Amino acid sequence: MSQGFGRRDTAPVRACPRVVAVIPALDEAPSIGRVVRQLRAQRPFLLDPVIVVDNGSRDGTGEIARQAGAVVVREERRGYGYACHAGVLAAEGAEVIVLLDGDAADDPDDLPRILGSLLDDEAELVVGSRTLGSREAGAMTPQQVLGNRLASWLMRHLYGVAVTDLGPFRAIRRDDLLGLEMREMTYGWSVEMMVKAARAGHRYREVPVSYHRRIGVSKVGGTVRGSVQAGWCILSTTFRYARWAPRPRTGRLAVAG
Repeated sequence: MSQGFGRRDTAPVRACPRVVAVIPALDEAPSIGRVVRQLRAQRPFLLDPVIVVDNGSRDGTGEIARQAGAVVVREERRGYGYACHAGVLAAEGAEVIVLLDGDAADDPDDLPRILGSLLDDEAELVVGSRTLGSREAGAMTPQQVLGNRLASWLMRHLYGVAVTDLGPFRAIRRDDLLGLEMREMTYGWSVEMMVKAARAGHRYREVPVSYHRRIGVSKVGGTVRGSVQAGWCILSTTFRYARWAPRPRTGRLAVAG
């Protein structure tokens, strides 16, 4: 039995919902083609073309993604949240949205595990945990590790949810995501999704995933300025909704094997 944001009555899950992957990407030319091809090989789990949101790249990311078989959406407003939101809106008709990064750090082979808990009606939001899984040496900078631990600790204590990681590889039903009315359009997008899901009473589940060294230089962890901006957005978003948080619950985190 899963433990997380709470429970709600849901209709039985269809055997083959329409699943669409959304990848926000900014100057990821060295890696985006590989990520798209690996995702497209994950059939029958991924049933529709991959959507890559080109967030203003200048290195040909969009064209490389298109050649690899992706549907490319252009979002000129810079921001992780803007890119993710544009991809979700473009995925009309999709029932399930899978989100992951385009730097090849996330492992597309973990897709069946990410989708399993959601399709088995065990959760409404599934997040791949690098803490519970395996992380290649050097895949995250020390400041990223520290910030991730701090934000996870705050979510556990403020929202009563046994979060171990704010991983980017995740799955949620499109209607549920749109219902959260996301507002944070920069680095706090992923955290806002989690805290608003907590407020909405959605069930939460983490599954262990693998995490590799990214290809290319990180726009966030690779610079001091990027790290500070990301950290501020994540922490401020975590606190923003705390007064509306549900009462903390006890219990162990359910982990899918």
